[in-house]
Amino acid sequence: MKQILEGSQAISQTINNIKPAVISAYPITPQTHIVEDLARLKSDGQADYEYVRAESEFAAASIVLGASAAGARVYTATSSQGLLLMTEVIFNIAGMRLPVVLTCANRGVSAPITIWNDHQDVMTVRDAGWVLLFAEDHQEAVAQHILAYKIAEQAKLPVMVNVDGFVLTHTYEDVAIPTAAEIKKYLPDISPAKGEFLDVDNPASFGTFAAPAYYMEIRQELHNDLSDSKKLINSEYEKLKKTIPEAVKKNEANTKINNGLIEYYGPKNPKTVLIALGSLVGTIKDAVDETGDTGVIKIKCLRPFPEKDILSVLKKAKYAAVIEKAVSLGASVGPIAMEIKAAAQGNIKTKIRSFAVGLGGRDITRSMIKGIIADAKKNGDKIKFVGKLK
Repeated sequence: MKQILEGSQAISQTINNIKPAVISAYPITPQTHIVEDLARLKSDGQADYEYVRAESEFAAASIVLGASAAGARVYTATSSQGLLLMTEVIFNIAGMRLPVVLTCANRGVSAPITIWNDHQDVMTVRDAGWVLLFAEDHQEAVAQHILAYKIAEQAKLPVMVNVDGFVLTHTYEDVAIPTAAEIKKYLPDISPAKGEFLDVDNPASFGTFAAPAYYMEIRQELHNDLSDSKKLINSEYEKLKKTIPEAVKKNEANTKINNGLIEYYGPKNPKTVLIALGSLVGTIKDAVDETGDTGVIKIKCLRPFPEKDILSVLKKAKYAAVIEKAVSLGASVGPIAMEIKAAAQGNIKTKIRSFAVGLGGRDITRSMIKGIIADAKKNGDKIKFVGKLK
């Protein structure tokens, strides 16, 4: 049955039904409602996890690192400056190959101070070795958290599920929350093998010192495994759709491709393609519905980067616009545009332009998107900031 829930409630109820053993949390806007709801479930006797209140985000990340290293299923959440404070531990979790799942309620970073949504926080740690998923709406956030644990525990890679702060965390939508029994059919109890967790009877070391003779190969192995996880993400997404179909967002009428990595929405042979991620995609879909010749690529998984899936759609179009809620300061284009341009070089002839929108929570309108569609056909090699409200 569907419920009308705040995005944070939908996430917290899903996490509770996934049954982690340890949750550690430190409040920061706009992720606070998630961990408040989890604390309430625990205090009301509706949850069995150990709930640890940390003194900082660095400590919260360190606590779930330790619990995961001991073989437990774990969870934490953060936003913005909190994610940046976790940065050292974020890299350690990936390097130690721990299956930690974290929700990032995306928010702009200081200075100046903002509490509203953009993606500059996660872009700062995009190369830390985590699988990075992005949700368009509440139902997709629910599915991605279930999927995250399956990917993390099979690939031995941490997963970060990104949900737009306030836009998703504090708004209400109809959403189906699978029961604990339904989730367990897809996601069994965690069962790490010997040597994959700290055990006094089978001693193991994690994150030890690596001399130059070993460090490079260890990092290459992490890179290769993260890159190779694309197949696993797609296969597990298909299994999730079959096992708990009500948990997964249903295809819209105009959807042509929908897998664990990307979604393509629009005509079979578009003249222009817009590329974006997160809740912004909903506004873009509304705008392109009024054009007829424009499609949308929604990037659901930024790491590993799905370049082949993106290029398979882009090659059909004459123009493309990468629309980002982030900026790579000092670079000529945005962080995602940079990667798409690099992947496209020598492979497709599509003209690709870069646009920044919504920084610090600035509203994004359909008229802005229509303006970007027009601008995509013009010459320009540098990122364009779009933000005047109409």
